[in-house]
Amino acid sequence: MDVTEFQRWVKDYYKMRGWSDLDIFVRIGFLAEETGEVARAIRALEIGRDRPDEVAGTWEENMKELTEELGDVLGNLIVIANKYDIPLEEIFQSHKDKLAERYSS
Repeated sequence: MDVTEFQRWVKDYYKMRGWSDLDIFVRIGFLAEETGEVARAIRALEIGRDRPDEVAGTWEENMKELTEELGDVLGNLIVIANKYDIPLEEIFQSHKDKLAERYSS
């Protein structure tokens, strides 16, 4: 699936579920929450889990969790991009151009 197709799929799926209708500030809160879950998944991969209420997973389980959490972050970012009618390809190019300009020698 290419990026444009995925962005369109997120738009349709989230709309069907009613998730796109949430206030943008609620969406930003979800993005922050999911970003924290990415950090927790990376911690599990890199240093393990040492709290008594956490279950240590295998490398494969932890990688699956990280992949899922990155997908949740991406989904939230796409909903924000869709709200403002910004194609992901435009975001990619803008970011690439900004870094090229900022760090060109």
